[in-house]
Amino acid sequence: MIGITLSSEQIRTAPADIRQWIEREVATSLGLQSPSANANRQSGEQLAVCSPDEVATLLSDIQGVLPAVNVFFEFGRQGAVIGPSRVEAFRLLDIAHHARLQNVGQVIACLDIINETLGRIRGDNNAKFCGFDHEGHCFIAMETQQNILRLWQDVITDQQLASDGQNGISSQLKPENPSQPTNGNVDEAVVRQATAAVPNQAAAI
Repeated sequence: MIGITLSSEQIRTAPADIRQWIEREVATSLGLQSPSANANRQSGEQLAVCSPDEVATLLSDIQGVLPAVNVFFEFGRQGAVIGPSRVEAFRLLDIAHHARLQNVGQVIACLDIINETLGRIRGDNNAKFCGFDHEGHCFIAMETQQNILRLWQDVITDQQLASDGQNGISSQLKPENPSQPTNGNVDEAVVRQATAAVPNQAAAI
């Protein structure tokens, strides 16, 4: 049998799946409940399964609250899959770190906004985007996580297309031979008209 000692810094900076494995091993060795048990008790069937249209509407409705948008897209990451329950678990501390928030309380405040927004969209205050346990985890339905990931990929694709279109127009406005002066400066009104035809990039997340 081989024993390995890890410092707190090594654990903190380890990939998420490694930290989750360590967490499960420590919980098991201490006889504590695992995130899967908490997920089944705290969330289970109560979590909403958000369709692609619903996650898109959620993003549209919260886009004015940038921290909530950042937290929302954290669920595009792969969480810890909770067995046959089709629920994924995420550590609130990890979300706070990735979203550059100061503490878990701010994460929960953002999740409350998302939960309330989903309730308004569905006309059902009992609809829950995510659930929580008392050990610092939150849970969402696996289908919701997958639809958020697809939405994030669409946002990145749209930004790339907008950037390519902007670069294409800029290159068309440049003189063919930069070493030779043009007969006159390009009319600023023409530039504004051309660039106005290009969709604005989505706000950086």
